[in-house]
Amino acid sequence: MRAVVQLVKKASVVVGDETVGAIDRGLLVLLGVNKDDREQDALYLVEKIINLRIFPDEEGKMNLSVRDIEGEVLAVSQFTLFGDCRKGRRPSYSHAAPPEMANRLYEFFVEKMQAHLPVKTGTFQAMMEVELINDGPVTLLVDSGKNF
Repeated sequence: MRAVVQLVKKASVVVGDETVGAIDRGLLVLLGVNKDDREQDALYLVEKIINLRIFPDEEGKMNLSVRDIEGEVLAVSQFTLFGDCRKGRRPSYSHAAPPEMANRLYEFFVEKMQAHLPVKTGTFQAMMEVELINDGPVTLLVDSGKNF
């Protein structure tokens, strides 16, 4: 399971003409599910993300987590995080989980995250417009396989 984690002042996701999820200060998490992922991969990412010390403290040092600041999370499913661009010009998505499995693990991730923080979501398999104000900017990659 792979996540792009962005520290945001605010973020939202729109499907069609409807805003389906919006947060103020917190984290935008773009989440991709690998075909070999299991629930323990989701649990690893939840624990890692909620405890990342990337928000500034009173001295301006990155020392606080999203939990510490009582922030929010906007979780958006994004299968393209498993796009393999090493060969040719068209990415291969052979490592991405099939939709049913990906949705189940995405929902599991969201459920476990909600036990710790307010979480808003996008719409699984929808064409979405994601807007954000990245704070810092701070953007991190987190992978349950610890590939980076």
